[in-house]
Amino acid sequence: MKKFLLFLPLIFTLYGCGPAIQKNVSSPIRIGFIAPITGDLADLGNDTLASAQIAIDEVNENGGVNGQKLELVVEDGRCSAKDAPQAASKLINVDDVQVIMAMCSPEVLATAGMANNQKRVLISSCASAPTVTDAGDYVFRTYPSDSFQGRFAAEYAYNTLGKRKAAILAMQNDWGKGLENVFAKRFQELGGEVVLIQEHTQDSRDMRSQITKIKELNPDILYFPSFTEPSIAGLKQIHDLDLHTTILGGDAWNDPKLQKSDYAKGVQFVIPKPNYNKDWIQKMEMRHAGQTVCAPSAYDNVKILADIIKQVGNDGEKIKDQLYRVEGYEGVNGDITFDQNGDITDAQYEVVKL
Repeated sequence: MKKFLLFLPLIFTLYGCGPAIQKNVSSPIRIGFIAPITGDLADLGNDTLASAQIAIDEVNENGGVNGQKLELVVEDGRCSAKDAPQAASKLINVDDVQVIMAMCSPEVLATAGMANNQKRVLISSCASAPTVTDAGDYVFRTYPSDSFQGRFAAEYAYNTLGKRKAAILAMQNDWGKGLENVFAKRFQELGGEVVLIQEHTQDSRDMRSQITKIKELNPDILYFPSFTEPSIAGLKQIHDLDLHTTILGGDAWNDPKLQKSDYAKGVQFVIPKPNYNKDWIQKMEMRHAGQTVCAPSAYDNVKILADIIKQVGNDGEKIKDQLYRVEGYEGVNGDITFDQNGDITDAQYEVVKL
């Protein structure tokens, strides 16, 4: 089903020939924001917050939305399915937001049911788990699904690197499990062999048992999708256990903390291909924020939402309906078009080598 960008002009009625949008100009329009402000992936979370706040400030400096300022209400979701629901409940039931911007796949999937039931839009700048596609009518993301990323990683390993025996060490949350499944399926379709799949949790810091099993099978590549802290621990243990193989990670490795680790030297990881516009880069540099992988779309999400709220008012159901009409919006890293599932329709990737 093809969707069209439809930004309707505002109609100011002097003679009662159409309904005016109701607003209280003295109060701000609140937008919820859930991201890992502390803990694992905090660097990515704070860069994403900075990007969103830049867009908020720009909207407000230009008169706000129909005379009302925008305000971010920030909650720390810690990229965790445990912490995010409490944050979303507070945003919906206390702050009465009509829109929540959530960063991570676990945050989105843990709060999607609540958002759909309460008719509140949930839009993400970085949730990539394939299962987000089916998370409900009110869920959108301006970041590509891992059904693209996992496939790209497998094709890169098989076709570009010439690898034929892969082991997988994947974190067991919605993001890591999604990448594990897509990579394994595609690598085997190409003719490769997945010799072993080992798993770990987000709080894992000891993976020596899994790494020892992997070493015994001598794979020529290890696919290691994990978050920052378990990745740093795992890379150190790979070094300590003298496992010599090519290591390929996922987009969560676009984190300065991981990249500064001595044990990350020589690894590779997949990210959406950055083609950020120079204006946005300059704005982020002025805030001393990094241009990390989850940040660009947060800026876009605020601007898209501001345009839509200007058209239809601050109502979750109406905002949702307009989001499905977004096509060809010129974003920081390329055009944004939503399909019938609230996913963007295009993705391009590249590999970073440390």
